[in-house]
Amino acid sequence: MMEWDVNIDGWIIAAGICSAMACALPGTFLVLRKMSLMGDAISHAVLPGLAIAFLITNSRGVLPMFIGAVIVGILTAVGTQVITRHGKVESGAAMGVVFSILFALGLVLIRQAADHVDLDPQCVLYGNLSQIPLDALDGGVPPAVVNVALALLLNIIFVCALYKELKICAFDPQLATTLGINANVMHYLLMVVVAVTTVASFEAVGSILVIAMLIVPAATARLLSDRMGTTLVLAVIVAGVSAVLGHLLAFRGPGWLGLDPSVAIETAAMIAVVTGVLFLITLVFAPRYGLVGKWYHRARLTLQIVREDMLGILYRWGEHRPGEDIFKEDLLSAVGRGTLARIALGSLQRRKAVESIGSDRVRLSATGRDAATKLVRDHRLWEGYMATHFDIPLDHLHEPAERIEHYLGDDLSEQLQKEMGDLGEDPHGRKIPE
Repeated sequence: MMEWDVNIDGWIIAAGICSAMACALPGTFLVLRKMSLMGDAISHAVLPGLAIAFLITNSRGVLPMFIGAVIVGILTAVGTQVITRHGKVESGAAMGVVFSILFALGLVLIRQAADHVDLDPQCVLYGNLSQIPLDALDGGVPPAVVNVALALLLNIIFVCALYKELKICAFDPQLATTLGINANVMHYLLMVVVAVTTVASFEAVGSILVIAMLIVPAATARLLSDRMGTTLVLAVIVAGVSAVLGHLLAFRGPGWLGLDPSVAIETAAMIAVVTGVLFLITLVFAPRYGLVGKWYHRARLTLQIVREDMLGILYRWGEHRPGEDIFKEDLLSAVGRGTLARIALGSLQRRKAVESIGSDRVRLSATGRDAATKLVRDHRLWEGYMATHFDIPLDHLHEPAERIEHYLGDDLSEQLQKEMGDLGEDPHGRKIPE
């Protein structure tokens, strides 16, 4: 069984963390600008730039790689906009055209470059994270770690220096233009950063998996927060956690699953898997946008509507039959929600809005009457407003008012009261309660 080596595994984790975090920062702006596919396009399309740099310089020098990748990355962004504008296709299709052609060209050139340069095409495609510590000389820092650490530092500086401009351009490029911010310049700067980050991450996670690092942590953070700064921080945290857990699972996972522990699992691939798992967990359990959270909020809203419907029915019952309490089963039948109606009635009784009279009758308490009075008042004011301002038949007023009564807050109710003045009755001749 493989033993944990602090020197080797520490550098692997460091490279993974720096690479994942570096990708997460510009990736957040790609997600917010609805340009996730652009990250995929650039991560694939920079291959011909790398190959041409290899063929020209006959080396794997960092500077030629960056220059080639940046040039092709910018060409990808420009080509996508040109095709979108003049080719009569939407941006997603334009990105597909550009990056598929450039990626295929890159594969051809990479194969050609591999015959002349010490270059492993598999490393370019899938990364070589587990071999990074072997490049360290005399116990120093591996060059790949230096590259991704510099990329992370540059991305932090880029985001901090242009945070306001990036934020405005991400949400409203037209507003940015009116404020004197050149949205096109910011767009191409972001594309340059994505291209440089992609190249810096090649040796760690490769061009195939770098898209996961660019998009998935940012998408996960977006499910957790609506605030720009918080989203950036969460994306970086998710990326860092994924790198640590990814390597740990790649190292220990086979043994935990009862497989041959000597069988190696690519750390880069496992990092991508972990980011996907974290995204799925967030998609299900995020407080506001998760599936469980959405279901919970819908269930609460539905229960609230049923409770308010019951209050309205009890109020109107008291109007037509003062002093006579309604049978519980009649109330449940009028609401028509089955088990949900029984849950709502129990909730009203616990809140002391409804009182039980004997074993089979119920009526409004003083607290319940106040809530029911406001509800019915909002309903009838809204009917009066619609009858005054819209040419709607009387028999068509009740249904929309019954829906809107659940969403009128105190402010809108007050505005309705000012608008309608001393309207004493609704269009049906029923008294509007004080």
